[in-house]
Amino acid sequence: MVPAGELDSPLDKLCAIVDVEAAARAGWRPLDLARAFLDGGARFLQLRAKAMSGAEFLDTAAAFVTLARSYGARAIINDRADIARLAAADGVHVGQDDLPPAAVRAIAGAATIVGLSAHTREQVDHAVREPITYVAIGPVFGTATKTTGYDPIGVEMVREASRRAAARGLPLVAIGGITIENAASVLEAGAASVAVIGDLLATGDPGRQTRDFLLRIGG
Repeated sequence: MVPAGELDSPLDKLCAIVDVEAAARAGWRPLDLARAFLDGGARFLQLRAKAMSGAEFLDTAAAFVTLARSYGARAIINDRADIARLAAADGVHVGQDDLPPAAVRAIAGAATIVGLSAHTREQVDHAVREPITYVAIGPVFGTATKTTGYDPIGVEMVREASRRAAARGLPLVAIGGITIENAASVLEAGAASVAVIGDLLATGDPGRQTRDFLLRIGG
């Protein structure tokens, strides 16, 4: 695992999210989709499974981590610190209503990558004082893939959030409505990485779309 705050390189520019429900709607099984992202060059993946039972999520997460490792990629589990630890994942990503980062570290281990979502200036300011590896901000643009209850924040908020995170030595991940067409503007605003769900599924060929995405952003 990569120690918190000591990533061996900056965050990969693309975080490819395997959202189990979005994958199913597009006709993909989660592990097949993960393999397509990996074949396309993604090396920073997150598994998100809001509706799975704990047992099924654990089985899927363990296979997801093994697959990612075979490509030299990092595997992040959304929400579930317990499953991340049992599956030997590289990290955990949590939201505002999930376990606090300190509790995540107590469960998953001090070396675990921990990401925390924020949606407002106040949440960013709180997040950067937590024991985390990166801050996530969003939704940047309108999105139908992931419901947050927050309005789109726009690129200027990404710029401001990146400054606030950088002041604490933390990288920023941006999420929400990010596409191959607008990702460069988000990175130029200061995000170290863009997290993408829907646009990697948009063409029906997620492997090729991942390759094209990485070529576009220079990842």
